[in-house]
Amino acid sequence: MITSRHFELGRYKSKFPYMSATNVSAELRAEVTQWIEEDPDPQTRSQLIEWLDQDNGDELRACFAGFLEFGTAGLRGALGPGPSRMNRAVVSKTAAGLVAYMRAKGLNSIVIGRDARYGSEDFTRDTAEIMCGAGFTVFVLPRPLPTPVLAYAVKKLQCGVGVMVTASHNPPQDNGYKVYLGGTVDGIAYNGSQIISPADVEISQAIAHSPSLHSIPRQQGWKVLDEAVIESYIDMTARLAPRPQSLKVVYTAMHGVGTEVLLKVFAKAGFSAPILVSEQAEPDPDFPTVAFPNPEEPGAIDMSLALAREVDADFVIANDPDADRCAGAINDPKMGWRMLRGDEVGALLGEYLARSAQGKRGFLANSIVSSSILRKIADHYQLPFTETLTGFKYLSKVSNLLFGYEEALGYSVDATSVNDKDGISAALMLAQLVADLRIQGRTVSDLLEEIWQRYGFHATRQISVRTSNVAQIDAILAKFRGTKVAEIAGYPVSQFDDLEHPTGGLPPTNGVRFFLDDGSRSGAIRIIVRPSGTEPKIKCYLEVIATEESHASKTLDIIEEAMRKFLVA
Repeated sequence: MITSRHFELGRYKSKFPYMSATNVSAELRAEVTQWIEEDPDPQTRSQLIEWLDQDNGDELRACFAGFLEFGTAGLRGALGPGPSRMNRAVVSKTAAGLVAYMRAKGLNSIVIGRDARYGSEDFTRDTAEIMCGAGFTVFVLPRPLPTPVLAYAVKKLQCGVGVMVTASHNPPQDNGYKVYLGGTVDGIAYNGSQIISPADVEISQAIAHSPSLHSIPRQQGWKVLDEAVIESYIDMTARLAPRPQSLKVVYTAMHGVGTEVLLKVFAKAGFSAPILVSEQAEPDPDFPTVAFPNPEEPGAIDMSLALAREVDADFVIANDPDADRCAGAINDPKMGWRMLRGDEVGALLGEYLARSAQGKRGFLANSIVSSSILRKIADHYQLPFTETLTGFKYLSKVSNLLFGYEEALGYSVDATSVNDKDGISAALMLAQLVADLRIQGRTVSDLLEEIWQRYGFHATRQISVRTSNVAQIDAILAKFRGTKVAEIAGYPVSQFDDLEHPTGGLPPTNGVRFFLDDGSRSGAIRIIVRPSGTEPKIKCYLEVIATEESHASKTLDIIEEAMRKFLVA
């Protein structure tokens, strides 16, 4: 039985600071009052009543700025009261909409997992109660566990739907709600992967028509899963690394839920137990040692690198809080300990798995914003390659996937077991790569140098600019679309693609792409600008291909300076 633990709403008031009291319109007051009558959570009800009593229109308008958008990433947003925030009422309405969608598609079973963030336990219980009330077969994972375990469970249990309550690598004030589908729906072979269109639109429409919360049936009777599914995931993952060695691997879970499962996977495979960053090993929804619990963020793995220096480690591995992403770090002979770029890990794993394919004809695939190097690796090993839109939900639809990755630290090394990015299996595969290289008397740096010598040095960099609202992002993209940009930083634009129009066989997406002529080779400089799908950010992805690393790095610096001016102007 899931026990209740209410998230502490008060700690997030600073996210939406109290301003001078402003009058609350009659229309807004009526909307808030109606919401209070249905809200099942006494804490969020109390907060709304307090703001009404204060006539605090600023806070109320922020929390009632429309229902939290449900898209291909499901729900993701800040905890708080009202329809614009993550709370029990919003999750309950979402679950009711999902019920309607499931009935329309003939789906009648669901497995629900959760991370250890504030609200996750309550949101899981609410979803389970509503699914049971609908008469569905409902399974619940027994405790906070990595997202890949939920994705695995959808396939293992042959469920029609999976829900993972998590905000992944978002800041502590956020939570989220990911939806997976099993089997084939609307002609799309999901096989335990995240939803894409038209499922997101149809679920969103069903949520909009969900009935009053008082009228939604709730029952208990769900099955809390035992250890069998977890152990099955551990067994399947451990088989990916058949040549274990004694390695010094430093590991951080980034205050998330990865530690338990990763340790068991490494032990099952026969590898030495990773050396834990103890301050970050246990789940903590406050994420006290990092500004943002994302290995990509500056400073996030500083404690891991310090420990690696102390113990003279062979490698560093970091998961994000729900352990679906994986970062690596090496002791670079030129720079000392440093984190590998996501594209470097993609190149390493792509090269490693491609040369180990042994006659397999599986696809190599990456997202459109990732480095172009994987295509070259596929060509070298005569393997098929495809490019997808940004987001692992698209990569997971590639049939016969041998290896897929996105530059934001997402990797699939065993799509037959987990049809999603998996930071646990990627971590183990990296350990096997390091072990195999050591037998050869080589290092990760040696393999990287071999890759650059063969395919050219592929320098990549991401620029992220936080915005206060979506309108700012739309305005920036409109600027690119409405103005014919002839050059950037002195490099002429050789090709411009508005990605809202089908390009190279890709479906339309919100973004733009530039290729610049640097006088060396066509497409040697590539720029992609798009909105983040999960956070209020606009993202810019840069790639420079050059013979020499120093030349590529200098060019990146020049392009980054110019693009930052474009993105904030």
